[in-house]
Amino acid sequence: MSLSAAAIVSALEGLLGPAGVIGAPERMGAFLNEPRRRFHRTAAAVAVPPDRAAVQAVMRWAHENRVAIVPQGGNTGLVGAQVPARGDEVILSLARLDEIRSLDAGAGVMVAEAGVILENAHKAAEAAGAMFPLWLASQGSARIGGVLSSNAGGVNVLAYGNARELTMGVEAVLADGRLYNGLTALKKDNTGYDLKDLLVGAEGTLGVITAASLKLFPLPRDYETALVNLDSPDMALALLRLLRQRAGARLNAFELIPRIGLDIQLRHGMLDADPSAGLAPWYGLVEISRMEGTAPGTLAEILEAAFEAGLLTDAVIAESLADRTRMWAFREQMSECQSREGASIKHDVSVPVAAIPALISEGNAAAEKLVPGIRPVPFGHMGDGNIHFNFSMPAGADPQAFMARHDEQLHAAIYEVVLRHGGSVSAEHGIGQLKVELLKQVKDPVALEMMRAIKAALDPRGILNPGKMLG
Repeated sequence: MSLSAAAIVSALEGLLGPAGVIGAPERMGAFLNEPRRRFHRTAAAVAVPPDRAAVQAVMRWAHENRVAIVPQGGNTGLVGAQVPARGDEVILSLARLDEIRSLDAGAGVMVAEAGVILENAHKAAEAAGAMFPLWLASQGSARIGGVLSSNAGGVNVLAYGNARELTMGVEAVLADGRLYNGLTALKKDNTGYDLKDLLVGAEGTLGVITAASLKLFPLPRDYETALVNLDSPDMALALLRLLRQRAGARLNAFELIPRIGLDIQLRHGMLDADPSAGLAPWYGLVEISRMEGTAPGTLAEILEAAFEAGLLTDAVIAESLADRTRMWAFREQMSECQSREGASIKHDVSVPVAAIPALISEGNAAAEKLVPGIRPVPFGHMGDGNIHFNFSMPAGADPQAFMARHDEQLHAAIYEVVLRHGGSVSAEHGIGQLKVELLKQVKDPVALEMMRAIKAALDPRGILNPGKMLG
């Protein structure tokens, strides 16, 4: 960067006005402090443009002056893609682009700007009698642009797919300020490369998403939710197969949770009551949607058949909204609850669904060999193969010593198991800063060459989110 921070702030104020720029480091905290607090770089400035034209103006200026830009949504990402990697970048916040431009429940499409908070997108769809089915623990602060840029998954991937599959088209500002107008509601458009799929999941390295056309679905009449007791991940796999056979596309979610997660949450008062039917090594959180015209009781019938077949040991079905909320709180608090027990080492990985039991068994064994007394906390999306393979430090251990000694060792051990089973080292959190070197090690060399060629073509000066994904 040839411009000083003061010069950058002055230039941005000329484009956006003083209200659109934050230059004082002490006012940047909300934009710099990412959830896991692993990355601690400052920024030259924070730009908060009010609309698409202002985003274009900022990008034209940045391109001309070779100033690095870090696009940011709600700052909820877990791999550092949305915060500076060097310290001289400008954070480009899309928070003020928060309009829902159009919504057609009949056609099943909503056009939302990048700054729309995910929960507000849910509310807008529901008010129109429809559903946008991407649900995340951070949906109260995550914004559509960041959700798409990270190709977020969430708990409904089993039924509806991840962010890329829920996106029909995008509008994006390119590195030099040009506008790619790819907003479309077409289900069929076979006119060349799918550029939308390049931008979704690119972590802001190819362009700045400013709006997207998103798929909407009929709003379920109700949900049937249950927390089932399981002896093992193998039993969970067998139950998942039965649920798919009997419930089909109405199976929204199947989340696998270990007993230790419930123990921790109850011990620290994170739940007002035990949502389970009793002690079990594992739990499965199962949810089926009930559409208009379908009779209730489907889930109960399936679980009864599963019990008779020996695929579960007990179950409790939610009888009220409070029951359902408590069950989902149990699942959604799994990441947070580990912080109550000291340091933890986390992995966001995926394997073919059939390999989940082997992943957990072999991963636990490898971790225990490295760190006797370590507490495995693997949980996550059984239905799509995405397991958050986390480990809490042994009881009474020193947190700093645990992380310093075992962080890299455990990562290497778990990734070896994942890759041996044909899996991915990043299932839904992305690459960001955290996994740049890892990506170079595990990605097919030809695929990396193609990615670098695309990056060079769309961002020849390398100003879009440097230090992320490809480094």
